[in-house]
Amino acid sequence: MKPDHADRDERYYAASQYRLMWQKFRRHRLAIAGSAILVVLYLILGFCEFLSPYEKATRNSELLYAPPQRLRFVHEGRFHLRPFVYGFTQQRNPNTLALVFRPDPTQKFDLHFFVRGDHYALWGLLPGDLHLFGSRDGYIHLFGNDALGRDMLSRVFYGTRVSLSIGMIGLVMTFILGLAIGGASGYFGGPLDNLVQRVIEFLRSIPTLPLWMALAAALPPQWPPMRTYFGITIILSVIGWTGLARVVRSHLLSLRQEDFVLAARVSAAPASAIIIRHLIPSFLSYVIVTLTLWVPNMILGETALSFLGLGLRPPVVSWGAMLSEGSDIHAIATAPWLLLPALMVFITVLAFNFVGDGLRDAADPYSV
Repeated sequence: MKPDHADRDERYYAASQYRLMWQKFRRHRLAIAGSAILVVLYLILGFCEFLSPYEKATRNSELLYAPPQRLRFVHEGRFHLRPFVYGFTQQRNPNTLALVFRPDPTQKFDLHFFVRGDHYALWGLLPGDLHLFGSRDGYIHLFGNDALGRDMLSRVFYGTRVSLSIGMIGLVMTFILGLAIGGASGYFGGPLDNLVQRVIEFLRSIPTLPLWMALAAALPPQWPPMRTYFGITIILSVIGWTGLARVVRSHLLSLRQEDFVLAARVSAAPASAIIIRHLIPSFLSYVIVTLTLWVPNMILGETALSFLGLGLRPPVVSWGAMLSEGSDIHAIATAPWLLLPALMVFITVLAFNFVGDGLRDAADPYSV
């Protein structure tokens, strides 16, 4: 009968590379937590119309700058299993003349799941009016309202789709450009490598934000939202590929003289097949880590450009565009919930960094 530690050692040495990477990754608790957050965020991205209680442009003109409503379970001393919110009464502050919202216990709005509400088209294709939650007899604004009376929670959900999809589309473009240009530079070397490296050095020597601002300012303001969306994505990918290209080049320079590469050359395999089938898979884990850590830069870039008014503009809803709408210091002082998109950016960037850190450790499963 083998002792337990002997069985564990045997399973460890017989495990595949990917199994070892997964075991190392799941021991990284922050990476697991970051992965769970990203799963939730991408579920919001895919089903934001259904998850949002209102359509992104729905206005309640009577509740401008209304504060977030608190979910409650106790009303008039009695506990209720169904959560509810109180409506608002509005009073004018005699000193500042600003409207002050106060909860009104006489207005009790129950929260219901799977309610009919604003009409939408899921991904612009499937019409529907079913929402995950809402109120059938009043209004519910868990994140408050903005200056036009639009529900902040719904707009944050819609903004999640735009901001995260820009990061993912930019990631795909960065992946293609970085592998293609970096792979050719590292494999062939010589004049091509010198030219590519000088271009990379030139691009990386320019401050990132001013370069993004200059390129974004060159976009015609009369472009429709979708064309501007792809224009911003391309701009964010202009710089992104340089870091990945250098990672790919450095690995190819160290691997192109290995025996398996020389054997592939002797067998008359084309250069593209050698790079794609033999070289890149040998360090693909490092490429994935690099790309994971680059996604937050894409999101922050879009947020910064939209906040400065050079990126996505209304009616497009993104986290950066929402922050630009709430950039007035007076509005922030009276309605701090307008900064909730900044909190979403912070959580998303932190989650990606945690996952990237976990993947970086898992890429070398034999390290202590």
